[in-house]
Parts: sequence; C-alpha cells; structure tokens
Amino acid sequence: MTNISIRNISKSFGDVNVIPGLNLDIEDKEFVVLVGPSGCGKTTILRMIAGLEEVTGGEIWFGDRNVTEVRPGLRNTSMVFQNYALYPHMTVAGNIAYGMKVRGVPKAEIAAAVRKAAEILGLEPYIDRRPKTLSGGQRQRVAIGRALVRNPDIFLFDEPLSNLDAKLRIEMRTEIKALHRRLETTIVYVTHDQVEAMTMADRVVVINNGVIEQASDPVTLYQKPANLFVAAFIGAPSMNFIEGELVRDNGDLFFKSTDGMSLTMPKDKVADYKGSIGKPVVLGIRPEHVVSDRDCGANIEMIVRSIEPLGPHTLLIGTVGSSNFTAQMPAEIKVEPDDTVSVPLDLSKAHLFDKQTGRTILDGPSSDDKIIGKNH
Repeated sequence: MTNISIRNISKSFGDVNVIPGLNLDIEDKEFVVLVGPSGCGKTTILRMIAGLEEVTGGEIWFGDRNVTEVRPGLRNTSMVFQNYALYPHMTVAGNIAYGMKVRGVPKAEIAAAVRKAAEILGLEPYIDRRPKTLSGGQRQRVAIGRALVRNPDIFLFDEPLSNLDAKLRIEMRTEIKALHRRLETTIVYVTHDQVEAMTMADRVVVINNGVIEQASDPVTLYQKPANLFVAAFIGAPSMNFIEGELVRDNGDLFFKSTDGMSLTMPKDKVADYKGSIGKPVVLGIRPEHVVSDRDCGANIEMIVRSIEPLGPHTLLIGTVGSSNFTAQMPAEIKVEPDDTVSVPLDLSKAHLFDKQTGRTILDGPSSDDKIIGKNH
C-alpha cells in the first residue's frame, strides 16, 4: 500500500541538466506509464525512484517515508529490466529464488514463494529449465517472477517488452495488466511505445526533455491533448498538422492555411475560437477523422504519395499543399500514387493550437488531469 510523491526533483550529469525540476504524485495501486521519445529522461526518473540514481535536488516520498537518501535495498521496490538480467547457469527456479537466498530466507519459504510465482506467471512447466531454452516472453516472465517474490511495495518496469516481437509484446501487455489487477500493487512503467502506454496505463505521463507535458488517462490524452507535442506523440498514425490562421467573414469562421486552402469551421466553435482570430494557428486532425459524406463542406485535396492497405482500412500518405498528410480511408478505395483525391474531414473533431506557444486553443485537458502542461 504505497503512493509515490515526487517533489521538485532534478537531475544533472555534470553540466547537463536532464530533469529540471519535476513534480508527480502516483496513487496507491495506480498503474502509471512514463512515455516519451528516447533521451527524454523517463528512465532516469525511474532509476531515481528505485534509488539507482542519486537525486540532484528535491525529494521522493513513499507514503510517509522520505526515501530520497535511502539506499535501493531498503526501499522495497522491485525492478524489471529490458534485458531480463537472468543468470544463464541457473534454472528458472534458481533465478526466481536467487534474491531470497542471498537474504537468507528459509528454504521452505523460498520454495513456497517460487511455486506461487510460477503459478501466477504460468511458469510451472519450465521451472527446471535454463534461460537459453526459453522464449523471450518466458524469460521476461522469469524476470517478473524474480521481482514478484520480493513482495515489493512498488514494481518498476524499464522498457521490459522492447526486445520481444510484436505478437509477444501484445501477450505480455495482457499478462502484466492481469498481474496488476491480481496483486493490486503500485506500478511505474517506462516505455517509448505510445501504443504500449495507452493500452496498459491507468494514467499516462508524457515527458519531453525532462518535463511533463501532460499526465492523464489514455482517452483524455487522445481526445484532449494539451499541446502540439502531446498531439503529435499520442496516436498512431500521428495527427496531421496544417499551419494557417483564423478568419471571420459574415459571422462564419474560416481556417485559411498558408497555402491558401480555406475550411469552414463548425458554427458551435465560433465563440470559443474568437480570441484567436487573425493569429497564427495550427490545425490538427487525426487520420481517422474523415467522414463518408463528401458534401460536408470540409473537403481537402490531397496528392497521394504512398498507399498502405491494412485490411479493415487503407492509409493514404501524401501532401495537402506543403503539409504532409495521412488519411484513413475505406479499404475498397481505388487510388494510385500521384493521384489527387478529395478527403472529407470531420472538423468537429479537429484541434487548434496556438502556433507560438504550442498550447491547445480549445478542448484541452480536463480539470481531472493531475498534471497539465509544464512541471509546477
């Protein structure tokens, strides 16, 4: 039963400040995923929680314990690494039991803990085998089992699925989520894969250059991104962006792109957007937010460069004016590269961002977000 409170922590390596001052509260039993591009600082944050990296400034609390200066072995956390870190000469049982043996736990207690972990993780048939005879997914389950027998207050996962193939990653995501439901333990999980983050987390924390851009549940991140970075990072394929400005004419509001394209904005958005009329903005629209009605009043002309049939739908990849654009179209569409197609957009689901600040102009994160925008 442990919540985590990260209070204005910073981390510098020499003159390089990788975490400028970060605040984050993680609730007891919450599954939080730290996500962001490579080098954004997410693994450094995880290692500071574990005690494997010293904190340059600020404090880390587990419940009512200040663990900032507490060594890793006394924090009662278990960490699962990307590379499994299994002992090749030991069996599955030996690997799971190793930490308990080092701590002098009685043999009967070790045997019971290993049996329980093997049962939870489906490792009973492999208990006497060595790691080299196991698949990647089985090895990862052994690494989780080794963490599990410590009965930790907090589980820490550092990109544990990145070495697995696509099918195994999906299977292991399901297993880790099921494990969380069963154990009801706080989990902090690091990944660079936004699909992994969205499918597993209670709450996703999007990090960029050591700064929290937004932290919220997956649906809110997708539907109400706080800024251009979150909008671009969350979603696959990523959101399309077109630069331009808002113009009002006879009571109607138009988005005029820098290439001269004009789109009529929904009438129910006029009042919300009026403060940005005449200012440089960025229109964001996701590839899947197209409609079947070509008379919707928001058709754009797209030059197709590439076509990706995906079974239930087809992705058209090309350009709209000078902007790159991806559209998710019906699977049966007949298009060739270099064709010009009319793409009808659902502008009721579009996003507008202030070009200078990058912040969303409308429908930003809800008040339920525990962290919105920059660290505070």
